[in-house]
Amino acid sequence: MTDRSREMTDHLARDRTDDVFVVERPWGRFQQFTLNEPVTVKTITVEAGRRLSLQRHASRSELWQVLDGPLDITVGDRSWSAAAGELVWVTCGAVHRIGNSGAGPGRILEIAFGDFHEDDIERLEDDYHRS
Repeated sequence: MTDRSREMTDHLARDRTDDVFVVERPWGRFQQFTLNEPVTVKTITVEAGRRLSLQRHASRSELWQVLDGPLDITVGDRSWSAAAGELVWVTCGAVHRIGNSGAGPGRILEIAFGDFHEDDIERLEDDYHRS
């Protein structure tokens, strides 16, 4: 493994939940997730009774914050119900899934670290028969 490859692997493996912090201001507060890093940010909405494929990525790690919960989360061998506000770290290569067994839509803020492209998704199980 080259020094550049090792550096990239370390960069993607480091749990970014420790970097998140809140700053209080007279008008309220803000929560900061990352600073001056190339990332891709999206909001994922999971409709009631639906779930994403069981998947993994070879080129990126993800930091999720549950916006509306609870949502059903699987990362590796662990599955749990995540409440609104909960932070979840998905390291590069980890098997993961988001599901919603609730009555209304649920949302997650996703911050992807690494090379982001949708064809990086390796689907292991998919309710919608996608490959």
